[in-house]
Amino acid sequence: MPSWSGRSIGEPVPYPLRQAAWTLYVQCGKESIENWGHMTERIQKGSLRIAAGLHDFVVNEAVPGTGVEPEAFWKAFEAIVHDFGPRNRALLAKRDELQAKIDEWHRARRGQPHDTAAYQAFLREIGYLLPEGEDFEISTSSVDPEIAEIAGPQLVVPVTNARYALNAANARWGSFYDALYGTDVLPQTEGREKGTTYNPARGQAVMDYAGSFLDEAVPLAGGSHRTATAYHIDGGRLVVALPDGTETGLVDPGQFVGYLGDDGEPTSILLRNNGLHMELVIDREDIVGRDHPAGVRDVMLEAAMTTIQDCEDSVATVDAGDKVLAYRNWLGLMKGDLEATFEKGGKTVTRRLNPDRAFKAAGGGMLTLPGRSLMLVRNVGPLLTTDAVLDGDGKEIPEEFLDAMVTALVAMHDLKRLGRLRNSRAGSMYIVKPKLHGPEEVVFSCDLFGRVEDALGFFSRVLEQDIGYRDVAAKVDQLKSSNSK
Repeated sequence: MPSWSGRSIGEPVPYPLRQAAWTLYVQCGKESIENWGHMTERIQKGSLRIAAGLHDFVVNEAVPGTGVEPEAFWKAFEAIVHDFGPRNRALLAKRDELQAKIDEWHRARRGQPHDTAAYQAFLREIGYLLPEGEDFEISTSSVDPEIAEIAGPQLVVPVTNARYALNAANARWGSFYDALYGTDVLPQTEGREKGTTYNPARGQAVMDYAGSFLDEAVPLAGGSHRTATAYHIDGGRLVVALPDGTETGLVDPGQFVGYLGDDGEPTSILLRNNGLHMELVIDREDIVGRDHPAGVRDVMLEAAMTTIQDCEDSVATVDAGDKVLAYRNWLGLMKGDLEATFEKGGKTVTRRLNPDRAFKAAGGGMLTLPGRSLMLVRNVGPLLTTDAVLDGDGKEIPEEFLDAMVTALVAMHDLKRLGRLRNSRAGSMYIVKPKLHGPEEVVFSCDLFGRVEDALGFFSRVLEQDIGYRDVAAKVDQLKSSNSK
């Protein structure tokens, strides 16, 4: 066992250090602790001293296939640290100056009623609140529809936990039946308890609820999805049989977009409302489907359209070992080969990214839909530093520099279509940039991303950023322009 912080082997370790070691073990696993020494060794690249584990990850795992030369990567990163470091420190000093004035204002008025008008005037006087600028127009290109067009749920997940990261990415599609059966959306009244095995009475309540939902989202011209006895396709149109022997269709026939199986006995019906899809899965032999008049054993809903893979708020990724764990999982997501193996219900389960979903299109041909949510990555804000890289003065560098450079390098595997699956079909990378205080820090962030794009040889602006305090703010897209390389 190595000596930590100069302590002798065998000497009692203080509680905070024991707690930190346990946290590392839980978050990163035994292998990370065993490789801890590799993370504290340093490799010199120009004026930078880089943790060996981080250096090796970039050179041996992240760079191959991207066309980026390792030496050019570190040289460009050294220039970013040199050029942007003073600006970062100046912005943080301005934060401190403003905060000191705000603290003093409150101390001077301790015990007094709060005067909102006076406080706002004070914040404007010191430059914390700025006048609104003139109207302007901004345009973007190569933005995926999940960002630009479709309103839908978004998940946030710690990227350091591979199992959770995969679960979130795969949450693009979810079982409506499971969600209803297993939650208190439907109360567990007498006879409709969840129990430990399938309860047909509760299952019927689920099917009734789902049918009523379908009647609202994709209504029939006559009758109800709750009592439909069969679905089939005729000339590219959806036909629904009703209990009285008549047939009907959708109020809006255009909501039927695809199916699987035979026209006369489809196994899947794909519908769309407000840009979101829902799939009726049909199997009359299934334990659930046999109780539905049309054999609908499940309704799959397109759910989480986007997922933020988080390197900031929900994780503690500061040291080199932490950073490499986060970057390695992000790489696995971008290449499409991330896996997580775990025990569940007495069985060993291996989780992977879901493939895309293919259907027969209603109008002929094939229709392919994403099987995964569009993934964004959240970088840290300007405040934190990391000892994963030390600058020429031996000081920790701003963590946002490292996040921007490495997460963008990793995303090149997706942008260059090097992996098994695609994340952005439009050819963009999406970075959530939190906790920016004022337009100067926004400009700084845009300049930083511009330099990263130049360093990695992007021919056009591909880094899109979502800027705001705790991500609750207006979407700010970086201007996209062509670079002649």
